[in-house]
Amino acid sequence: MSENSVLNVSEDGRLGKIEIAPVVIEVIAGIATNEVEGVSSTRGNFATDVVEKFGKKSHGKGIKVELTDVGVMIDVFVVLDYGKAIPVVAKKIQGNIRQALKNMTALEIEEINVHVVGVQMEMKEKEEE
Repeated sequence: MSENSVLNVSEDGRLGKIEIAPVVIEVIAGIATNEVEGVSSTRGNFATDVVEKFGKKSHGKGIKVELTDVGVMIDVFVVLDYGKAIPVVAKKIQGNIRQALKNMTALEIEEINVHVVGVQMEMKEKEEE
């Protein structure tokens, strides 16, 4: 399958087709990733960084979805907070993405690969409650 194709999830064709674009999977996975404690940010490319400078939030930033003959494979590129256990946070990311996609799309994911590309040394300013 090509990377730009849609994923057909229809079980019963009587009412019509249900297709999910890879961009939708990227957005769901991106939001699920940022919900995990210990994730400082996701690492996007130059284009997503420029778009965010102009105020548009890119929820799929740092997420790569590949539709293959084997199934759906997701690569997540994250920057973690300093002092957090990398294996624990990575496992939470994988579980959160898998659960969010199962709840929202009923998809079973073949692989979720977490790539830690950096560590955020400064402490984030906590929002006032």
